[in-house]
Amino acid sequence: MKKLLAPIAVSLSLCLAGGPALAQERSPEELAREGLAKLLSALDLFIGSIPQYETPEILPNGDIIIRRIHPEDDKSPESPRKQEEDRKDSI
Repeated sequence: MKKLLAPIAVSLSLCLAGGPALAQERSPEELAREGLAKLLSALDLFIGSIPQYETPEILPNGDIIIRRIHPEDDKSPESPRKQEEDRKDSI
């Protein structure tokens, strides 16, 4: 047990001695700016992960359709008929 305590005590004292010296190298304003940038980046990722929807549409039969908006899908997929017509035009 004593063999384990000596290395742990030495490591702990080195960590504690080096901690304040590392913190004093950067100004509080710089640390605050970096922290705020990380916080805003995390908030942007969080908002981007929330699904977004179009306004609800009520059909004549009473059904309500709420379509999801996919911002990463700039192009909607083409129908199979349209793809077939494009193939015929290219031949």
